[in-house]
Order: sequence, then structure tokens, then C-alpha cells
Amino acid sequence: MAAGNGGDHRPRLELDQLLDELQVRIDAARGTRDRVHSLLEAVLSVGQELDLSQVLKRIVEAAVALVDAEYGALGVIGDDNGLSQFITVGISDEQSATIGSLPTGHGLLGELIRRPQALRLAKISEHPASSGVPVNHPPMESFLGVPIRVRDEVFGNIYLTEKRGGQEFDGEDESVLSTLAVAAGVAIENARLYEETRLRQHWLEANAEITSSLLSGADELRVLEQIVEHPQRILAADLAVLALPAEGSDNLQVVLATGTDAELHRGLVLTREGSFAGAAAAAGEPLTSTNIANDPRVADGPPRWAGMGPAVAVPMGTSDGVRGVLLLARAEGAPFTELETAALLAFAGQAALALEVAERRRAAEQMALLEDRDRIARDLHDLAIQRLFATGMTLQSTVRFVQHPQASERLVRAVDDLDETIKIIRSTIFGLRAHDAGPATQGLRVRTFKAIEQAMRSLGFTPVLRMEGLIDTDVPATVADHVVAVLGEALSNTARHAQARTAEVALVVASGTLTLTVTDDGVGIPEGGRRSGLRNLEERAEKLGGSLTIERPSAGGTRLVWKVQLSAA
Repeated sequence: MAAGNGGDHRPRLELDQLLDELQVRIDAARGTRDRVHSLLEAVLSVGQELDLSQVLKRIVEAAVALVDAEYGALGVIGDDNGLSQFITVGISDEQSATIGSLPTGHGLLGELIRRPQALRLAKISEHPASSGVPVNHPPMESFLGVPIRVRDEVFGNIYLTEKRGGQEFDGEDESVLSTLAVAAGVAIENARLYEETRLRQHWLEANAEITSSLLSGADELRVLEQIVEHPQRILAADLAVLALPAEGSDNLQVVLATGTDAELHRGLVLTREGSFAGAAAAAGEPLTSTNIANDPRVADGPPRWAGMGPAVAVPMGTSDGVRGVLLLARAEGAPFTELETAALLAFAGQAALALEVAERRRAAEQMALLEDRDRIARDLHDLAIQRLFATGMTLQSTVRFVQHPQASERLVRAVDDLDETIKIIRSTIFGLRAHDAGPATQGLRVRTFKAIEQAMRSLGFTPVLRMEGLIDTDVPATVADHVVAVLGEALSNTARHAQARTAEVALVVASGTLTLTVTDDGVGIPEGGRRSGLRNLEERAEKLGGSLTIERPSAGGTRLVWKVQLSAA
């Protein structure tokens, strides 16, 4: 009986064991199915994004969820084989702030950079490359890392630590993460291609706008501003600086700067040996810096790079040489990549070429204008003056036939007026033809125009010019030299100190007196603010027996009046 009962229980026990084993296998199959399903969802989620920064973030989040890790990170390998970016999941902003700066690729993290293959550890501290964790860093034991390849290039690595429940990462975890890394490589490549296409479109639009502005005759200062603003916007730079060759020297002068602490850069004269922009101009090729604030190539000038990090400087080159340097800097973030630098260099070259084409077009227009002036001068000399002279001779011969005293007096005055008109026309002809002479023998009218043109770049606007009298014939060469120097100094003071939006220049020769007046709508000269530059202008006037007067118009601003007697000079 007992034996019979025992025989009845054995089949039932074996059946229970089979059912338990079957349930385990069903659960395992269901778990595998769920994990495959999760992996497919993660692959689809990663592949849907086109913004690279979002793609990288989703990769880390998907990796942490798939293998049930507490912490995850993705390190992007930079040009120097270090980590240029480090995206984390599981560590709060507060924790990150207490830990300090992000890792750069040393220790265990660098092991995957040196040997790009999957690495799985039960304890991080037992690996020879482990160098411990920073202060305030969460404790970490288990570790799983796999490389991400984009085609044949190792783009970066996925790092996971602390599998939940105190378990170790297993071979299945490694297989799942490796599969995700393959999908991540495809998603990253798509995002990079999209980013390259988008940036290329932005650069093409920027070049087209600059070329269109130059060829349509837009103000050159506005075009230079566009050359600075477009790269700053496209490459998300915090500071943009444009330096052009300084007149009369081998140095560079910063003509435009926008962004963080831009006022510290404007107007600086930079040597080619002691500045980052100068080094790029001297090398004739792009230069990059991971930390411009501490770059040894920055030696000259006042401190101005505080808070700045990555920087790039590219020469604006044409077949005639370097026309300037464009420099961008970021306060923080990734260094400028080779792709960004190449695009910036191409943009700078196109901008320099557009400037050169516009300059040649203006030179051709100027030549046509000068030829037209020659024609006008010939016509005035051959036709107008001869007719006026003949009319004057006729009136002069008529005087003796006029008996009425008042009529005779009027005829004499008319003859004198014709003589004065002939002098004015001769002075105008002299000015029209002065472009054929060298700088030392050019007329004062032309030199005045040139002085104002040179000041326009620093002023940011075009002053109004008014000239009256026999400027080219009645003003001696020595006085003309002083006038040009005084005008240049006055406009320079306006640009540096006045904060003006408009200015007016009047050069008048009348009754043996030359009067130069420069008026602006700026902030005016404060009490006790008389500068040494004004003293120089006063000394020039006194040397010629003249005077300098500084006035404050009722509407505000400053009026400078420089006056000399031509007879005394």
C-alpha cells in the first residue's frame, strides 16, 4: 500500500517540476521578447532625432533604460584624443556642480579611447587603469562601456555604471548595448549630415547677402558688420572680432567687435607676433585655441579675454594677400571643430573676395567719375571762361560810352563780378584736375574729401561737408597741411569721445580768412575735460596767427572753430 502510494506521488512531482521549468522558460522568453521590443523602441527613438545634441542625449537615456543602470554617460572624442563632450544621465545638476569639471578622458574612461572595444567590470577599482573618482562623486562599482563607431571612425563611447539591484552587468547587457551603439552610430551620422547641410545653407545665405550688399552699393561699414554678425550667429560664438590691416604699418587694427566685452577689443592695434589674430594673419591659415584666455600667443594689449574659452581665428585671404582676420570665441562649450573652421575659412575668403571685387568696382566708377571731371574741366576752361572773359571785355569797352554815373558804376561792378566768377571757375577746374597730382600737390578740396573718407570707418557715419570760396587757389600749401591735420584730429576726437550720430564740416575761405568748423551732436566736452589733442590744434592756429574756439551749441554737442588769416600766413 505504501509502495503504491509512493508510485502515485512520483509522476505528480515530476509534472510539477516540468511545469515550474516551463514557467521559467516562458518568463525568460517573455523577458527576452520585452527586451528586444525595448531595444527596437530605443533604436527607433534614437533614429527619429536630427539635432545632434538631442541624439546624444537620447542615446544615453536609452542605454540606461535598456540595461537597468543607475548612471550613464556618452563621451565624444575630440581632435586631441580626449573627451570634447560628456553627456550624463543620473547625476543631477547640483551633484555635477559639486563634482567639478567634466572628465577629459583619463583613467578608465580613457581605456576605451585607447582600446575601442567593449569593457565589462564587476568592480571599477580592480581595473589597472582605474584612478578613483573625484570628491563628491557618487560611489560606483560595476561598469559597462562600448565604443560608438560612425563608419570607420570611433566617435565616442557609452559608459554605464551601477546596475540596479547590486547585480553585475552580464553578456546579454553587453550584447544589447553593443547593438544600440551600432544604431547610435547610424543616427549620429544622419544628424551630422543634416547639421552639415543646414550649416552649408546658412553659409551660402550669408555669402549671398554680403555679395548682394556690396554690389548694390551698400555702406561698407554695414557690410563689415554683416561679415562679423553672420559667423557669430551661425557658430554660436559669444564674441566676434574683425581686424583689418592698420594704415601705414604691418599691424592689425580691430575695426569691429560684437558680443561679450566687445568694448575691450574695439580700436586695438595688434601686432602679428603678440596677438592671436596677428598669428593667424602671419601664418596665413586658421588657428584654434581651446582656451584663449590662457593662450601663450596672446601677449600684447590690455587684459580682455577673461571668461573666454575656445577660439578660432581665420585669415581673410585673396590672391593679393591677407585683407584681415576674423576671430570668434566662446565663453564655454566645445572647441571649434575642423568642419566649423573650414566653413568659417571659406566664408572669410568669399567675404574678402567680395570686398576686393567691390573695391575694384568702386575704383572703376571713380575712374569714370574722374574722366567725367576732366571733361567738365575742359568744357569750363574752353567754353565758360572764354565766354565770360569775352563778356567782361565787351562790358569794359562799353563803359566809356555810358554817360550816367550810376549806370557806369554798375557796369564796373558787373565786370568785377565776372572777374571773381572766373577765379572761382578756375579754382573749381584746379580741384577737378587735382587727382592727377601726387598727394603733396593735391588741392585742399581733394585732401579734405580724403580726410573725411578716412574718418568714416571709425565714425560709423558720413559727415556733411560744405566748402565755400577759392579754397584751392587762395590757401597756401603750408596752411593746407595744417587744415588737413586739424580736420583729422577733430574727427578722430569725435569718433573716440563724442558718441555722436551726425557731424558737419564747413571749410570757408572769405575775405582773406580761412575758417574750419566741425560740429557734432555728441555728449560735448565735460567741465575740465580739455584734452591734449585740442591743445595741439590751438598751437597750430597760434603758429599761423589764428585762433581755436570750442563752443557748445544750444542743441547740444560740440562746435570746433579753427580760424586763420591767410594774409598773415
